[in-house]
Amino acid sequence: ERNLISQRTKEALARKKAEGVVLGRPKGQEPKREHYKLAKKENLVKDLLAEGVSQRQIAKICKVDRNTLARFIRNFLRH
Repeated sequence: ERNLISQRTKEALARKKAEGVVLGRPKGQEPKREHYKLAKKENLVKDLLAEGVSQRQIAKICKVDRNTLARFIRNFLRH
């Protein structure tokens, strides 16, 4: 029984793929600047980075996790 179910599933997936249907989970959207907590503090972050303040200190000043700050910098400030 289990083998029959597996075989039917594989055949159905192969048929869908042959029809050109995209299989799998869709990719996520690009992050949007306004969704970040730091969007309103962007100028502060830029100024502190220019002054040479560490990312850990900036995160503490902005009251966010250092990973949140690093992701914000990576996605929006350093291109």
